[in-house]
Amino acid sequence: MRRRDFIKGTSAFTAGSMLAGDPFAMTPALAQNKSEVLLAVFENGPNSLDFHTPGANRLVYEVVWNIYDRLIGFGAKKDANGNDYYDVDNLQPELAEEWDLRDTHVTLKLRKDATFLDGTPVTAKDVKWAYDRTFAVGGYPKSALAAASLVKAEQFVVVGDHTFRVDFIRHDKLAMPYLGVPLVNIYNSELVKAHATAADPWGLEWTKLNHAGGGAYRVEKWTPGQEIIYARNDNWKSGALPKLKRVICRVVPSAGTRHALLTRGDVDFSFDITPKDASDLAADKNLKVISSLMENTVQFLGMNVKIKPFDDLKVRQAIAYAIPYQKIIDVAVFGRARPLFGGAKEVTTSEWPQPSPYVTDLAKAKQLLAEAGYPDGFETTLSFDLGAAVVNEPLCVLVQENLAAIGIKARIDKIAGANWRGTFSKKTLPLINQMFGGWFSFPDFYFSIVYYGADATIYNSMDYHSTELDKAVDAAHYTTDPKIYDENVIKFVQQSFDDVPAIPLFQPYLNVAMRSNVTGYRYLFHRQLDYRHFAKT
Repeated sequence: MRRRDFIKGTSAFTAGSMLAGDPFAMTPALAQNKSEVLLAVFENGPNSLDFHTPGANRLVYEVVWNIYDRLIGFGAKKDANGNDYYDVDNLQPELAEEWDLRDTHVTLKLRKDATFLDGTPVTAKDVKWAYDRTFAVGGYPKSALAAASLVKAEQFVVVGDHTFRVDFIRHDKLAMPYLGVPLVNIYNSELVKAHATAADPWGLEWTKLNHAGGGAYRVEKWTPGQEIIYARNDNWKSGALPKLKRVICRVVPSAGTRHALLTRGDVDFSFDITPKDASDLAADKNLKVISSLMENTVQFLGMNVKIKPFDDLKVRQAIAYAIPYQKIIDVAVFGRARPLFGGAKEVTTSEWPQPSPYVTDLAKAKQLLAEAGYPDGFETTLSFDLGAAVVNEPLCVLVQENLAAIGIKARIDKIAGANWRGTFSKKTLPLINQMFGGWFSFPDFYFSIVYYGADATIYNSMDYHSTELDKAVDAAHYTTDPKIYDENVIKFVQQSFDDVPAIPLFQPYLNVAMRSNVTGYRYLFHRQLDYRHFAKT
């Protein structure tokens, strides 16, 4: 997708137990009307209540999005199918009720009536502490902020009890939207500090298991790997009070069980359903299925260019020609994805994602392997996230079969979802099946996270670095000239295809299904759920 105009301006709950009776009766907290309670099922669950925790998985975005506030939020627009979709161009008040944006800084006025759960007023010092903590703890949240030129704690300034300023070091189109992402959430700083220790000065061990916010919901109960229950914060002031009083999220690893629970009416919502289920459930008149193309998102195979034999370009090209692309589309995602293969050899558009020039050609793959000095192939390991096994496992099996056809023996390594981020971030995996979505639909943003400077982010799991690509990414990121932008995007996309540290496979859809009486679902850039808008009739 192009953004030129913007530049200008389971579970303990088994299948049998849940299907046997009323699932709402299983939780004593659900004494209120069922129309005020949402019961959702997921393939896996969060491994922390704080995204600053090392190794926090993607499900933690959902937790912090609902239980903490951020300075600003986002409005909504309709996608091509008329479904709600977040709007990065429509910034909305959240903890900050208004702001004054200048070229060099933005001054934000905080709500004076906002409080944390214990009644403590939220002040600018809590906001400042949250940013100080992010930079001190480091890791992915800190490096991700750098993508928006938010690189040091000194850029965040307390002006008064309810006035906060962010200083800019340069023009950056991401700076304002990044004040609304779930990387820096506003904690009750005094509460967290009371649980800090000399060994853990920022209280990470405590916030991993405990709530310290003042957002629309609080965590009423969390059983890792099984269930998380949210209860509405009736004193929340940073938006319209949610209609749902409780949200129960249960981990049900079996896609078949989740399917059955939804069709029977035992649950209200099933998140990130399989492509096959999306097709099957769409025919049920009692259900709604919404499929949203994940913007700026690519499912790809990454090859660590620092590990032999993937340090050899011809080996990487051979792998790219060995992939059974169409079989992956047909078998792993049942056709519900945008193919990213078989494109033109020469890149001529600044669109991203776009198809690479590679296609399945086993003869060419064998030839390249022989030229690289591996006529008989080699052995390696192909790793994937078990937390998304429904798609990842058949995908990897198909890749494994084709690699075997050119002499490469790839042992499949299934890594538990709770350990996935922590494992791939070490950059020791030779061949990896990965999906990454860049927040906000800018090609330069995606490349700054996945391809830029080997040590820049954990998502450059290929350990790839090209000075020329980095320069093109920077030139696109900071320009306000659409022509310069397009020229540099074309340049770095072309180089990514030429060097092929990663092999694009497809652009996925996020598929969700719900009972017909559920409303308020909105696709968000972090691809998790915002319960503040949900309702049931």
